[in-house]
Amino acid sequence: MRVLIADKYEAEGVALLEEIGCAVTVQPTLEGDGMPAAFADIKPDILIVRSTKVPKAALEGAGELRLIIRAGAGYDNIDWKAAAELGIAVCNCPGMNAAAVAELAMGLLIACDRRIPQQTAELAGGHWFKKEFAKARGLKGRTLLVMGAGAIGFGVAKRAQAFDMHVMVLEPTLSVPWAKALGLELVAPDDLLDAVERADAISVHVPVNDKTRGMVGEDFFARMKPGAIIVNTSRGPIIDDAALLRAIETKGIRAGLDVYNDQPAGKDEQWKPPVAGNPNIVNTHHIGASTDQAQIAVAEEVARITKQYQATGRFEHCVNAETLKAPAHA
Repeated sequence: MRVLIADKYEAEGVALLEEIGCAVTVQPTLEGDGMPAAFADIKPDILIVRSTKVPKAALEGAGELRLIIRAGAGYDNIDWKAAAELGIAVCNCPGMNAAAVAELAMGLLIACDRRIPQQTAELAGGHWFKKEFAKARGLKGRTLLVMGAGAIGFGVAKRAQAFDMHVMVLEPTLSVPWAKALGLELVAPDDLLDAVERADAISVHVPVNDKTRGMVGEDFFARMKPGAIIVNTSRGPIIDDAALLRAIETKGIRAGLDVYNDQPAGKDEQWKPPVAGNPNIVNTHHIGASTDQAQIAVAEEVARITKQYQATGRFEHCVNAETLKAPAHA
């Protein structure tokens, strides 16, 4: 099978694909508008992407393409609905980078509480300002609301318990074996805002969809405690940026953000979102899954999904299976 990788990718991952008989082409700078030409030239059966956007226009000339694998969990950078209409399966790799994202979420939480980046900047500027920064609430005994009971939410909850935090977990069915095993408090969606009122910190781990887009907005921030912390390592559109900035101004809310609304598709460009540069916000570059351990685990999962497709024609972790049509070129 011919595989096109339209992103930076580990050499180990390429080797794994080649070991199972794939002809692999890596074009790490390929963007959506260049995909039709690449499809025509390479004629890939499988496309692998990380953050590269795959719009409908790119897929309309996809030729023999039958499978897109998102080397990670989220897949909102791929027009999976258009892919389904064209008979192209979209699969992801859930859980493979959970530990890495959970680690960053905890790092952002600590950084917000202790204002680590701000202290670093002051010292880099030659300013010793201990009186200001010797003020932190601490995490021990505080209440953390984890929004989402997937693998990442589990990782954050477990780590927060190691910090002696009380953990609440938002979960629609109120039936999460690991949460019960850890003795965590489960929160139903109808009780979310009540839980927000009790939380000293909140960590967001829900997918972006019609229900979650903008769910952290004016009403949500109105219920947060003054000075509380919110961390988002999920997807930018879940938070209303304007509402966040108002909450920072009026209630002293602090935020740790790894994801943003309308963030660039490119890997290196000039861009400054409204939520960058605020002293109450700690920003990172959507690097939650970017550890060597996570990337190797994802590469192994991509190879496994590819091998299974080769052997059986089945699509593991297919996110558009319900609407997937037979391909026109089948």
